[in-house]
Amino acid sequence: MFYISRYSRITNRLLVDQGKVIYGKEEGTLDDFLAGAFASLSVAYPKFYKMDHLSQLGFLAMEVLARESQVKQRYAPEQIALILSNAHASMDTDKVYFKSTKTMASPALFVYTLTNIVTGELCIRHGIKGENAFFVFPQFDSKQLCDYVDMVLANEKTQACVAGWVDVIGDQHDVFLYLVEKQNRNNALEHRAEQLQKLYQLKYGTVDGRS
Repeated sequence: MFYISRYSRITNRLLVDQGKVIYGKEEGTLDDFLAGAFASLSVAYPKFYKMDHLSQLGFLAMEVLARESQVKQRYAPEQIALILSNAHASMDTDKVYFKSTKTMASPALFVYTLTNIVTGELCIRHGIKGENAFFVFPQFDSKQLCDYVDMVLANEKTQACVAGWVDVIGDQHDVFLYLVEKQNRNNALEHRAEQLQKLYQLKYGTVDGRS
């Protein structure tokens, strides 16, 4: 059995750490929310502003997940895997890039017209060198994700895996990341599909607790 040590969520313009809303911004654009959430984490990483929305969302959720889990301190880079999924691949950026080709195609956007670029950004930021993959499902699929992560962790070398869902299309965004370890730390939750579905479906109010 493997164990869910920690999870993060981004939904309805709320940034959630282990079930607690730590930042929210209802007004403005998605860009306003992303910039505000990034500023709230006090992270020095100028490249964030050059990323597309998919990578920015993945970055924020991973930053929240990693800062309390100490996963980088516990494991070597080769012992950490990264498995992500979504429903729209890189379509959000593809549309913006296609629009740019009407005048002058943007090389900066072209870089992000592959779904797995977000995994690359996270691996660079956090020094992850273990197995990584990105799957496209019609919707969040807790069973397929759980089964694949269990298979990855069955490898003796892999000791931890960050997995989940990072999806965006227009202003609609949906992110759920979690860390799985072989060791049970602080009464962690068992890594089961039913548990993942339950965490994914949790509803949240605003930062000050209002629903």
